[in-house]
Amino acid sequence: MIVFVFVFVFVFVNTAKQVGDKDHNVFADVEAAEKWFEENDPEGVAFEYEVLE
Repeated sequence: MIVFVFVFVFVFVNTAKQVGDKDHNVFADVEAAEKWFEENDPEGVAFEYEVLE
Protein backbone atom coordinates (compact mmCIF):
# COMPACT_ATOMS: atom_id res chain seq x y z
CA MET A 1 0.00 0.00 0.00
CA ILE A 2 1.34 3.43 -0.93
CA VAL A 3 0.45 6.37 1.28
CA PHE A 4 0.94 9.92 0.09
CA VAL A 5 1.39 12.64 2.67
CA PHE A 6 1.05 16.19 1.47
CA VAL A 7 2.93 18.77 3.47
CA PHE A 8 2.36 22.47 2.98
CA VAL A 9 4.02 25.62 4.27
CA PHE A 10 2.78 29.19 4.11
CA VAL A 11 5.13 31.81 2.70
CA PHE A 12 5.05 35.58 3.17
CA VAL A 13 7.23 37.58 0.78
CA ASN A 14 7.91 41.25 1.38
CA THR A 15 8.16 42.51 -2.21
CA ALA A 16 10.01 45.62 -1.04
CA LYS A 17 12.97 43.44 0.04
CA GLN A 18 15.69 41.43 -1.73
CA VAL A 19 15.48 37.63 -2.16
CA GLY A 20 16.82 35.96 0.99
CA ASP A 21 16.06 38.94 3.22
CA LYS A 22 15.00 38.15 6.77
CA ASP A 23 11.63 39.79 6.09
CA HIS A 24 10.52 36.79 4.04
CA ASN A 25 8.80 34.31 6.35
CA VAL A 26 7.89 30.63 6.10
CA PHE A 27 5.21 29.32 8.46
CA ALA A 28 4.52 25.69 9.28
CA ASP A 29 0.79 26.17 9.66
CA VAL A 30 -2.06 28.64 9.26
CA GLU A 31 -2.20 29.44 12.98
CA ALA A 32 1.46 30.52 13.06
CA ALA A 33 0.96 32.70 9.97
CA GLU A 34 -2.18 34.33 11.37
CA LYS A 35 -0.49 35.11 14.69
CA TRP A 36 2.49 36.71 12.94
CA PHE A 37 0.22 38.78 10.70
CA GLU A 38 -1.84 40.01 13.66
CA GLU A 39 1.33 41.29 15.32
CA ASN A 40 3.33 42.47 12.29
CA ASP A 41 1.32 43.03 9.11
CA PRO A 42 -2.47 42.83 9.55
CA GLU A 43 -3.10 43.39 5.84
CA GLY A 44 -0.45 40.94 4.61
CA VAL A 45 -1.08 37.56 3.05
CA ALA A 46 0.79 34.26 2.85
CA PHE A 47 0.67 31.78 0.01
CA GLU A 48 0.36 28.04 0.50
CA TYR A 49 3.07 25.91 -1.13
CA GLU A 50 3.38 22.16 -1.21
CA VAL A 51 6.72 20.89 0.10
CA LEU A 52 8.36 18.62 -2.46
CA GLU A 53 11.13 16.14 -1.81
